[in-house]
Amino acid sequence: MTAETQIELAPRVSDEIRKTTCYMCACRCGINVHLKGGKLVYIEGNRDHPVNRGVLCAKGSAGLMQATSPARLRAPLRRVGPRGSGTFEEISWDEALATAVSWLKPLRETAPEKLAFFTGRDQSQSFTGWWAQQFGTPNFAAHGGFCSVNMAAAGIYTLGGSFWEFGAPDWEHARLLLLFGVAEDHDSNPIKLGLARLKERGAKIVGVNPIRSGYNAIADEWVGITPGTDGLFILSLVHELLRAGKIDLEFLARFTNAPVLLDSDPRSPDYGLFLRDDEGRPLVIDRHSGKAAPWDAEGVEPDLRGRLRRAGITHRAAMFDLAERYLDPAYAPEKVAERCGIAPDQIRRVAAELARAAFDAPVVLDRPWTDFRGKEHRTKPGRPGAVHAMRGISAHATGFQTCRALHLLQSLLGAVETPGSFRFKPPYPKPAEAHPRPHFRATPGQPLDGPHLGYPLGPEDLALKDDGSPVRIDKAFTWETPLSPHGLMHMVISNAAAGDPYRIDTLFLYMANMAWNSSMNTRGTMEMLTAQDEDGEYVIPRIIYSDAYSSEMVAYADLILPDTTYLERHDCISLLDRPISEPEAAADAIRWPVIAPDRDVRAFQSVLLDLGARLGLPGMTNADGSATYADYADYIVNHERKPGIGPLTGWRMGPHGLTHGRGGPNAAQLDSYIANGGFHAEHIPPEAAYYKPWNRAYQDWAVAFGLLDKPQPYLIQLWSEPLRRFQLAAEGQGPRQPPEHLRGRIRSTLDPLPVWYAPMSDAFEDPAEYPVHAITQRPMAMYHSWGGQNAWLRQIHGVNPLYLPTFWWERLALSDGDWVRVVSSHGEITVPAAHMAALNKDTVWTWNAIGKRKGAWALDADAPEATKGFLLNHVIHELLPARGDGLRWANADPVTGQAAWFDLRVRLEKSAAPDQSQPVFGPIGSVVGQGPGERP
Repeated sequence: MTAETQIELAPRVSDEIRKTTCYMCACRCGINVHLKGGKLVYIEGNRDHPVNRGVLCAKGSAGLMQATSPARLRAPLRRVGPRGSGTFEEISWDEALATAVSWLKPLRETAPEKLAFFTGRDQSQSFTGWWAQQFGTPNFAAHGGFCSVNMAAAGIYTLGGSFWEFGAPDWEHARLLLLFGVAEDHDSNPIKLGLARLKERGAKIVGVNPIRSGYNAIADEWVGITPGTDGLFILSLVHELLRAGKIDLEFLARFTNAPVLLDSDPRSPDYGLFLRDDEGRPLVIDRHSGKAAPWDAEGVEPDLRGRLRRAGITHRAAMFDLAERYLDPAYAPEKVAERCGIAPDQIRRVAAELARAAFDAPVVLDRPWTDFRGKEHRTKPGRPGAVHAMRGISAHATGFQTCRALHLLQSLLGAVETPGSFRFKPPYPKPAEAHPRPHFRATPGQPLDGPHLGYPLGPEDLALKDDGSPVRIDKAFTWETPLSPHGLMHMVISNAAAGDPYRIDTLFLYMANMAWNSSMNTRGTMEMLTAQDEDGEYVIPRIIYSDAYSSEMVAYADLILPDTTYLERHDCISLLDRPISEPEAAADAIRWPVIAPDRDVRAFQSVLLDLGARLGLPGMTNADGSATYADYADYIVNHERKPGIGPLTGWRMGPHGLTHGRGGPNAAQLDSYIANGGFHAEHIPPEAAYYKPWNRAYQDWAVAFGLLDKPQPYLIQLWSEPLRRFQLAAEGQGPRQPPEHLRGRIRSTLDPLPVWYAPMSDAFEDPAEYPVHAITQRPMAMYHSWGGQNAWLRQIHGVNPLYLPTFWWERLALSDGDWVRVVSSHGEITVPAAHMAALNKDTVWTWNAIGKRKGAWALDADAPEATKGFLLNHVIHELLPARGDGLRWANADPVTGQAAWFDLRVRLEKSAAPDQSQPVFGPIGSVVGQGPGERP
């Protein structure tokens, strides 16, 4: 081959690489963005990044098409036609911001609660929450109420941390992994890396999920459980372990509240509460002295069999109640298997596998450490049975207690923060007591006196007015949903339209597609957004919406503040919010404008700061009236939540120069992050790794780094005293008690020990009439509704059939290409059907948020997403059916208010094939045209 004919085998695809953080899912991987002539040409994974180590999924690579999508909004918009029509006119930013200020300023000065500010898949909630706090409205939350609050709340109240972004399996030492309800959309790259590591080492993977797709397809054993019965299955595993004596008694005694003494006299007003000393510390019986001692006293060895008689009242260790409950034959595999849709032998087999992994071959690391009671340990022993769970067990009316049951199972095995088990990611662990209580008292012209969202410890923390009515528009932190630390975003529009508990003036939404896939009862929600009173005025008078794309929600707003794409702005992935930490390191990250916008759009966070300055909000306005921060980048660098603690932990200014963790603002901080690939990671010292809640070395490191103000060891709360306090109120104890119609529900659902109960909907719907469970999953190639307008990702999931198991496929005599009518107690849809054998026999499912409304997302009117794609949302209601008692109960978990998406029951009928999926909604006007290059 001559020199003239030589082929360049590795041509350069770019002339510049900029490193930043992906936003195509909640994984937040590191990416290398390749530019050629200043234009995007390629995105790959960053091999140095702690989250993905170079691995990148289809979503991440397709970020290129997200940043160039024809669906991007182009300028501020003001509605000029009826709501829902999509008829707007472009206006300037000055006019848009002046309009917003003219609506918001009178509210702040007279009735700040009349602003409801709710954000969707926003990853800067510590900032947006701070803005709402400074405005003074009690009505702020994000999308967790319809996504993951059961998991977060159960984890915080029980373990001091949860799954998802806040904890992970010990991939290097686990010998068994239980996956509960894990789909492939969130955290996919770290999970894929971890599963590969387990497979390399010969560890066993057990997938518990009605659907055998994705991770469950590569599991060594699949438990095809009936939706909503995970908690019953878990408690049957607990029963089997207790019956066999396969529990870690030392772990339970040292690190959980199983030995804490409970008031055991049913006639006592403190029945079920902890016995405490004069300083309020719960008491245990010390095995050495046989006497009562504070749980955290130096040298104490708690006794799981402790008993004490004091002042005529018997107190005994919580372990007695725990053992008595779960040794009950009602939890035996034979009793629960049919309800769970699995065989009794499979329950026993999984329990035996757990016991073998935990006790036959424990992991022991040769690392000395000292616990919070001063006891020195020569090694770090661990139980190599790990657990990971996600939305599948959370999105039920039983979800909170199911997640608590899973944490009970982990604790009985000694499989929390030990080698081979579940591990916390900094800033966790952090128990409920270390979090704030909810703040909600609005004062005209003043900020709230603390953050909106928090963790109530008893009835005294509920957000109620003096007359017992809700303070918040979503009714979070009330007797209906006492422990709702993420709020109830799915109830805001419904409550606001009904004026229950009061009318609002302005609904301010960010990245929340509430007019389509982010709402139950989608048709009803669109009607609520356009509902008018007797005077012809909208019952929700004003709606401000910000998004980067022309989603279905755009058509229902009055004022549009167009956001940038994630490659065109600064973002802060903060330890104050949703970090990118791993169990071995505290880590945070940024995004920065690797490309400049080619439209008249602005980053929403910078717009909020501008609005805050124009409104004169504290912390955003200087004494002379000027803006405190030039933009969000300025805020990231210079804002301090308290002295020495800012949004980012890397490259801060200490007394002797640059430092990490605690420190003052550093003007060059963002430059340092950019030079380091967009992230900072601070590794935990080896002596501080593992046993974090009880390890003195970790507690001291967390204080020095700024995660804690002081050492705060705690016990795993298997018996939940906050739940018992609410139960006592329902039983007639204390000054603040629930209304009569809620007492029974609170007594049965807010149990201090994990409990399983049938879904709330079972009391309203006849399971014989609606015998099939219908659920959704997010595919690995999509992140919520964004991916459905991405030119590359649409080729993977352009349509979404309803998958039927063999039992129902044959019963309905279906063939390829057939359609089915899906009927719930709320409505019906007609959709294409497909056969799937690896599926629970009484469950159907589909991919979520693939279906689109005509006119949205710049898609063609005959795009497959708008003709064959569909949503199950149309047959789910935010309220349960009327039952004759005059009340419509929320279709939600009664503890946290999480939307019970996955409790849906339906019946199926074979249908003639329509021209397109039903129902069909009229097209909405597109503010960006249809397809590349077209403008309206």
